[in-house]
Amino acid sequence: MENNKGRTLLFGALIGAFTGLVAAMLLNRRAESSERETAITTGEGIKLGALVFGLLRAISSLGDD
Repeated sequence: MENNKGRTLLFGALIGAFTGLVAAMLLNRRAESSERETAITTGEGIKLGALVFGLLRAISSLGDD
């Protein structure tokens, strides 16, 4: 059982790192195309944060039928 927990954590960490890398690449591309210093405004950051927390909440409730 303990081995399965380690695999799950490793798999989740790899998915998170890959997703973060892709998000950073997209933000860099957006910043370059709009010729702004930052690719995301404060309001967009707050919306994105709320979406991430919603996703984490949904993931944590999986299997709670």
